[in-house]
Amino acid sequence: MDSFGHDHSHDHPHQSDDKIHAYYQILGQALKELLIEKGIVSASEIQYAMERREATTPANGAKVVARAWLDSEYRKRLFMDANSAAAEFGIELPTTHLVALENTPKIHNVVVCTLCSCYPRDLLGLPPAWYKSKAYRSRVVCEPREVLKEFGTLLPDDVEVRVHDSTADLRYLVVPMRPDDTDDLGEDALRSLITRDTMIGVALAGRTI
Repeated sequence: MDSFGHDHSHDHPHQSDDKIHAYYQILGQALKELLIEKGIVSASEIQYAMERREATTPANGAKVVARAWLDSEYRKRLFMDANSAAAEFGIELPTTHLVALENTPKIHNVVVCTLCSCYPRDLLGLPPAWYKSKAYRSRVVCEPREVLKEFGTLLPDDVEVRVHDSTADLRYLVVPMRPDDTDDLGEDALRSLITRDTMIGVALAGRTI
């Protein structure tokens, strides 16, 4: 596989992604029209919700991670109850159980959704195309080190790689290790080091300023 932006061949059959997407688009449109017809929601309310979702970016997750890097008490709360910790920033995930995963010098976590593209959108925004691809969903479970290598993430042999499979009810947030040379940085500057990919686990946080 050259990159996750290209097509890839597989030894086992898959249902066409285009057919799946088309099915859910039709289903979603039918549900939308039914809700409007029944007076449960208005077209403007649906449009507002869609615009709000599209406006969500990985900056939300970066706020959570940067605070965990700086505040040991917040860090404890995050790993004990990630939903409540995220809510401290006004980020509510009422229908999702969020679990924070801690990367350490000996453990590296990476997240996937093997069935579709379950993903903490309220924290990370819309999922990237490669996260939804058949290549990533199938390969990261079987050969995570090779997949990470293709993202430019090289890990020592003594680091354990743990792959976590998201579901409709369970989502994950990877808390990457804080770079060693960032003691002089404040919270806002630290947020700039935390990208979507680091919070999925396919990249490492590094000082860039």
